[in-house]
This record gives sequence, structure tokens and C-alpha cells, in this order.
Amino acid sequence: METRLKTRVWVQAFLRQVEIDGYMAALLSKGDEDAGAVLVKVNRFKDGCRVYTQVRDESGESAWLSGTGGEFVPETDADAYIDRQRGYDADLWVIEVEDPKGCYGIDGSVLED
Repeated sequence: METRLKTRVWVQAFLRQVEIDGYMAALLSKGDEDAGAVLVKVNRFKDGCRVYTQVRDESGESAWLSGTGGEFVPETDADAYIDRQRGYDADLWVIEVEDPKGCYGIDGSVLED
């Protein structure tokens, strides 16, 4: 059985890595400290946003899926998606990564939509 980090620890490490990589990130919503799901909003400002959700791939490994589709969407659409997800899951963590130059790539595999 795979040992998993508590979500609080994973989020702290994620935020630190984003900072080390030279990007700004903010914790928008804090969820369940032990096992809350995580959404990451990548904000490219004028180019729009994309929201990733943590999932497991078919082999059980951690991966990402774009909840807002394969393209960047207006920030209002991304925020509406996040609000809907928070309506389903009050224990959801939400992180925003600011990427004005369009260079940030989320760490890990991204499953096709």
C-alpha cells in the first residue's frame, strides 16, 4: 500500500517548489488537512486560466486532469468551475499559480481531456 502525504504537507511543499521555480502562488482555499483534494489554478492573466485537479491514472499513480478543458479559459470561467467544485467538496484545497509569461508547467503527468 502506498503511503501518502497529508494534504497540508503536500500543499506546503507544492507552494515552496513553485516559489523556488520563480513563480508566485497563493493558497486561495484551505481544505481537509489530512486528505482534501487539490485544485491548481494556473493564471496566465490576459491569456486566461486553466484549472487542474489531482487524479489517479489507470496504474494508480498521481496525475493531473484539466477541469476547464484543454485550452486556457477566461478567469471568470475558471473561478466558476472552482466555485462549483467547492459546492461539491467543502474540503477542497485551491492554489493559484501566477504565470504571466506562459512558462509554468504543472509538475507531473497531465491526462488528456
